[in-house]
Amino acid sequence: MTKTNPGRFFEDYTIGEIIPHAVPRTVSGGERALYHALYPARHALHSSDEFARASGLEASPMDDLVAFHIVFGKSVPDISLNAIANLGYAEGRWYLPVWPGDTIRSESEVIGLKENSNGQSGVLYVRTRGINQNDEIVMDFVRWVMVRKRDAANPAPETVVPDLAASVAPDRLVVPSGLDFSGYDFTLAGEPYRLGDYKIGEIIDHVDGLTVEEAEHMMATRLWQNTAKVHFDVTARPDGKRLIYGGHIISIARTLSFNGLANAQMMVALNAGAHANPCFSGDTVRAWSEVLDLAETPAPGVGAIRLRTVAHKGEAGDHRLKGEGGKYLPHVLLDLDYWALIPA
Repeated sequence: MTKTNPGRFFEDYTIGEIIPHAVPRTVSGGERALYHALYPARHALHSSDEFARASGLEASPMDDLVAFHIVFGKSVPDISLNAIANLGYAEGRWYLPVWPGDTIRSESEVIGLKENSNGQSGVLYVRTRGINQNDEIVMDFVRWVMVRKRDAANPAPETVVPDLAASVAPDRLVVPSGLDFSGYDFTLAGEPYRLGDYKIGEIIDHVDGLTVEEAEHMMATRLWQNTAKVHFDVTARPDGKRLIYGGHIISIARTLSFNGLANAQMMVALNAGAHANPCFSGDTVRAWSEVLDLAETPAPGVGAIRLRTVAHKGEAGDHRLKGEGGKYLPHVLLDLDYWALIPA
């Protein structure tokens, strides 16, 4: 009897199944330091306890994507160990900040299955939740993954494709308790722009670029305990390359967006996302954002901005996205739609 885990294959999943993921993780300041070193993130609310206290919080919370990476990483051995590609996201929300000292675990519910026409793989849809030591949900999101079949001859499960919302409605955004931007310090934050300074349809080019290094990607993937074979093992892909973890590109894009969106302090919803093309070591990533919507919240001085942030290879100012047939152009890496909190 073998004791090793080869990972699940497409035919191993059933609709409605709840999968608890192993190895809870207690978060410390070390995750923050490494996160800021890897990307390098610099939004003030996640960098300074004093800035956070002046904004009504007890201290500086962990970066929102730290929570995402931890929750995502826990799910990999059960969901995407045998994945060909992580395809997209929807209906993601952050409910509670994650603080140093919190312990986070994850669980996923299977909500969709659809075998591909080649019979070699299928698309698996799951809703993954991150839960803290008080049994409170800190965030959840839907993602869909292309997973290999163990045996192409195995029968396909009944096709179930979930009906997912195109975006999270502004009135369903959760603002952290106590958050107050009425005394916001724009100088310390790094830019003077508030909600009213942005217009729907406006495009912001984030100018800067970041070249992906193999060592940084490997450190990040280990940090989040992401065990997907395509990120570690050069024999897992026909081209002999290690695929850069898609979440690594999300964090790079979010970090690059600081230049022009320094006051978009907290991510509170993940409306949609697509990893359009693979990224490999040596690629230089740039980003631009389009303002999709603006909203007010009940919290004092706090507004919400909906952004489409696109990460791409190529020159700054290249805002091309899709070509004929609606397919992403080869230089596009990430198309991410999210809500962030910003001073009103």
